[in-house]
Amino acid sequence: MALGAEASGRLAALLRDNAEQVTKRWTEIVAASLRGRLSQAELRRQLEELHRALVATGEQGTIDLDTEHATELRAVLAELSRGWARQGFSATETAIAVFALKDALLELIEARGGEGALRDYVAFAGLIDQMGLFTFESFVRTRESLIADQAEQLLELSTPVVKLWEGVVAVPLVGTLDSARAQVVMERLLQTLVDTGSPYAIIDITGVPAVDTQVAQHILKTVVAARLMGADCIISGIRPQIAQTIVALGIEFGDIATKASLADALRHVLRLSGVETARRQSRRDA
Repeated sequence: MALGAEASGRLAALLRDNAEQVTKRWTEIVAASLRGRLSQAELRRQLEELHRALVATGEQGTIDLDTEHATELRAVLAELSRGWARQGFSATETAIAVFALKDALLELIEARGGEGALRDYVAFAGLIDQMGLFTFESFVRTRESLIADQAEQLLELSTPVVKLWEGVVAVPLVGTLDSARAQVVMERLLQTLVDTGSPYAIIDITGVPAVDTQVAQHILKTVVAARLMGADCIISGIRPQIAQTIVALGIEFGDIATKASLADALRHVLRLSGVETARRQSRRDA
């Protein structure tokens, strides 16, 4: 809802001439809803910044959040939303920070009285509602972005690639392996193979609760991708229950080496690389 030029001028004048009273009462109302979760000094600073932006926009003419001259006001509202979303406030608490201005204005307008006071308040309240909705939308977008970033970070944390031995890296998988996570596993494994020049990779599925056709396909794709990079993969963590499931589903790993535990897989790789043979030879020489 846009506020006409005359009404915008009256609102700007009302806020400017009673800046101290409005911001003080506005801060008190919002602080009561936050119950001490934000310092009163910081809250007042943010509301004073919003107050100044609203006055400056009103002095330019019609207040309409969709117009170009409301850019500063939109920026302040968006920054308030983003900041509160990152600090863990709810969408309701963020919207109340804007809607509380109506209560502060109502008290001021009632005290002043005069002809057209009710009409002005209704117009002002409509604008504040629009500001509150804008704040809510900005808050939701910020939270969605935060959730997406956190989900990506969790994916990276849940798919570590560790170096077990010189030339041997391992990917210990825990939990369900879906398409998104399988893609992260493949990318991190391939990048580690490039960085370390390792010829062997162990994919450990000890922490995977169940292996179905989809999970097996993801693992096989990762193995094929690693082979294209010149690395051999060994799959470890094949427990009896998983082995039975694989047989029942008719899943075949072909010539891919499989081991019951990560330790067995590491011994197998060391044997292939000649480390264990050299150690036995040294014992015989001793």
